[in-house]
Amino acid sequence: MEQADTVILGAGAAGLFCAGTILERLQGRGGQRIVVLDHARAPGEKIRISGGGRCNFTNLATAPDRFLSQNPRFAASALAGFAAADFVAMVDRAGIAWHEKTLGQLFCDGSARQIIDLLLHRMRGAELRLDSAVESVEPLAEGFRIATPRGPLQARRVVVATGGKSIPKMGATGIGYDIARRFGLDIVEPRAGLVPLTFAQQDLDLCRPLAGLSVTAEVGHGAGRTRALFRDGLLFTHRGLSGPAILQISSFWRPGETIRVDLAPDADIAAGLRELRGQGGRVAVATALSRWLPARLAEAICAELELAGARLADQGNATLDSIANRVNRWHLRPVGSEGWRTAEVTVGGVDTRSLDSRSMQAKAVPGLYCIGEVVDVTGWLGGYNFQWAWASAHAAAQAIAAG
Repeated sequence: MEQADTVILGAGAAGLFCAGTILERLQGRGGQRIVVLDHARAPGEKIRISGGGRCNFTNLATAPDRFLSQNPRFAASALAGFAAADFVAMVDRAGIAWHEKTLGQLFCDGSARQIIDLLLHRMRGAELRLDSAVESVEPLAEGFRIATPRGPLQARRVVVATGGKSIPKMGATGIGYDIARRFGLDIVEPRAGLVPLTFAQQDLDLCRPLAGLSVTAEVGHGAGRTRALFRDGLLFTHRGLSGPAILQISSFWRPGETIRVDLAPDADIAAGLRELRGQGGRVAVATALSRWLPARLAEAICAELELAGARLADQGNATLDSIANRVNRWHLRPVGSEGWRTAEVTVGGVDTRSLDSRSMQAKAVPGLYCIGEVVDVTGWLGGYNFQWAWASAHAAAQAIAAG
């Protein structure tokens, strides 16, 4: 049987970075045979399409509280071991120009392909086998047997970097979860994250005519310690709502739960309408409301509240409060999401209780490592998931090189 020291399953961000880091750590200490397997025809496809083709490769605000997991502190060790600044330094050494957008998000000035090329350059010395699907992974007396269409490999170590189920058109599958289960690791039920939300007919009656309209909004979910609140763009679609604020909250939302939307987070609509009414109030309610909202949205809300054409001067405080509630405190119950087809990430995955947070090795299966999106660690929108890929891969690579 063909032999390898380490077989990495997946040629995405985590897998490529892990291979390169192992080789970097082993310099001058003798070689190891590292094989990276992927069913795709090209490496790093999610990197290539990310950030509009410019790859939002990390976020300067990276911290453990920017990640979802059943164990919120699990990611802390890996993130501390390889910070956003460490990846930025690597990008700088490679001569890749970058820029910062809002909220600490870093993008290439040029193409995302630059990040892929950087990762491939770092892993020279490893063998990259594309168009090579993993059929199964089985335990041996010493190590593992990996079955592929080209024949089996025997390896002392296996790194599961297969990603999650998001974007199936790119070939995403749940094989990483199948492998984990085969070795007795628990799985937190995967679900679509960073995904547009869909709504029932009564809400779609408002959303559909406004499709394509975007506003800055605050979107919230939950209360107390589980409260999440994001301020960013909100986009009306034919199916419901999208945009960064909605994508963020989608990772927290569960079926049957409500979300809260403030369509004018910098304005007290009730107070503003009262002030305008006191100044004469001869304008239409929709015209007054358009001081804070796009005219199309103001008109749609007034029509929904049966105030189309109504004058502001004729409205009592109760009516103005109802308008304000609809703008500043809009409560919605999504009926679902657009699912894996458009989800940017997977929420859930290999239960962190099964893994050592310092090495990403399975506690009960020496030599088996899980990194990246396959693990129950999911970042916010904005480069956090790439940083988790780099950090978790770095943690595993250090342990492998040391062993």
